[in-house]
Amino acid sequence: MANRNGRQMTPEEVLATQFGGPETGVFTDGSCDPNPGPGGWAWVWVEKGEIMAQGHGREANTTNNRMELRALIEAYKKLPVDHDLVVHSDSQLCVNTINEWAAGWEKRGWKRKSGPIKNLDLVQELYALAKARPRIELQWIRAHDGTRWNEYADALAALPA
Repeated sequence: MANRNGRQMTPEEVLATQFGGPETGVFTDGSCDPNPGPGGWAWVWVEKGEIMAQGHGREANTTNNRMELRALIEAYKKLPVDHDLVVHSDSQLCVNTINEWAAGWEKRGWKRKSGPIKNLDLVQELYALAKARPRIELQWIRAHDGTRWNEYADALAALPA
């Protein structure tokens, strides 16, 4: 999220200015500018407004969708298998991929009726992690609407490596 000067806000600035949205859950985000080009991913796990864990990273040559998937993968890797949690992603593509499409693709040998599955390596990795953590619910959240922890994840994804 940009501040009044059009500059990307730091995670600390987000915490000082953003107050809306859920205060418990896991929030992920990925970005790439330009797309394709250099990108970043991030996740943050919060309980009652307190950060429990977080992570972020960068890749030199990637796409926005790959960074969104990577953010989810890295979050799922760190989350306990036996814990009820809601993971929020502002990527409808990622949420629909895991919640709606991946099971059918897997049954068909990882094929779609309309052509190859983009980012199949990451889709398969994320789907396996999601299946191993059935108590985690993946939900879509609107991007850039002032939701504190989604904006925080966005700011983490923009940090240099």
